[in-house]
Amino acid sequence: MSEITASIALIVVLLLLLGGGVWVGLTLAGVAWFGMEFFTARAAGDAMAITIWGSASSWTLTALPLFVWMGEILYRTNLSESMFRGLAPWVNALPGRLLHTNVIGCTIFAAVSGSSAATCATVGKMNVPELMKRGYPQDQVIGSLGGPATLGLLIPPSIILIVYGVSAELSISKLFMAGVLPGIMLAVMFSGWIMVWALMNPSKVPKADATMSFKEKIYESRHLIPVVLLIASVIASIYTGIATATEAAAIGVVGSLILSAAQGALTWKNFKDSLFGATRLYCMIALILAGAAFMTLSMGYMGLPRQLAEYVGSLNLSPAMLIVVLGIFYIVIGCFLDGISTIVLTMSVVLPIIQAAGIDPLWFGIFLVITVETAQITPPVGFNLFVLQGMTGKQITYIARVCAPYFFLMVIALVILWFFPQIVTVLPNHM
Repeated sequence: MSEITASIALIVVLLLLLGGGVWVGLTLAGVAWFGMEFFTARAAGDAMAITIWGSASSWTLTALPLFVWMGEILYRTNLSESMFRGLAPWVNALPGRLLHTNVIGCTIFAAVSGSSAATCATVGKMNVPELMKRGYPQDQVIGSLGGPATLGLLIPPSIILIVYGVSAELSISKLFMAGVLPGIMLAVMFSGWIMVWALMNPSKVPKADATMSFKEKIYESRHLIPVVLLIASVIASIYTGIATATEAAAIGVVGSLILSAAQGALTWKNFKDSLFGATRLYCMIALILAGAAFMTLSMGYMGLPRQLAEYVGSLNLSPAMLIVVLGIFYIVIGCFLDGISTIVLTMSVVLPIIQAAGIDPLWFGIFLVITVETAQITPPVGFNLFVLQGMTGKQITYIARVCAPYFFLMVIALVILWFFPQIVTVLPNHM
């Protein structure tokens, strides 16, 4: 009974603080302090200080601001301007033609930014006006951008995978490698859906542009190729063991500075803006992680994760049924919270449950990220929906409807990963 009372009290305080507009990180710390002060014999003050310092000074976390800075630097180069020009010549022969530039552009920029909303905004600013001008159907233009933009959460270097790795105490390098093949699989599924739609509606696809020689295609892609090579080198350095995730992040920052300088985009203003932008984003994430670490400690002292794990265990759910329940839970909660907040809020409770069920935490991390991805295109709080609404002026309901096929494709991808977990584990196992 005391655990039930404590749980209800914590949920009420959490909802009150979040509803009052308090920052997520401060809300987590506040709820943790409340729980420890009123439901345990442990003094809350020194526990909070020790826990927050310990979480903020983690060496593993160093990779996060570096990867964020790498994305900020490349964001300020000619990457977004050359995205469409560089990709368009290569996809003209495919059914659906230039709609594939949304998928491929999002896949490339996802590896740069690690952010779904940033991927959606950057690729959209370039591609949406261009595709509309060329006569592509508006619903397909918007849908093929909103769905693939969610890849920013999965394809390494991913901010949310670092957050999960720190929360679950897993190797960031192995998590990055685990996300590569599922990310490519999703990109192929998205492009496959565009091809199916194009073959079913050939009259809605504009005619192809003039064909180019291989040499001309390479020339059009000249600004894009160095960025792709940089991303590939960062991932390869982690996979081969040449560098840890943190060292690879440093390589990425140095490489992006060199590329930016070579393109003439490395001005003092851009350097300063990229540094400030990365610092602001990292401070926000670090505050959330610090609050989550204190909340994890507080809930541990109250015994809530153990009690909940024992309760779920008493239901005798099979691992498959547990995954279905957790998938629905995360899709619902993701409709109201952003991905990082969703993960740090629930990790202390969910992790003991999946470990007790014998589910690989590495596999579960990829499952969790894809589930959180689906929430990016589901109302009412789908961040990609807001970005697309601001870009196109369309209603949220319309945007959610045109993005719906990509939501179902991600659900199918989760089913595939359940039956073929090797897609997630094969690269980490061969590192």
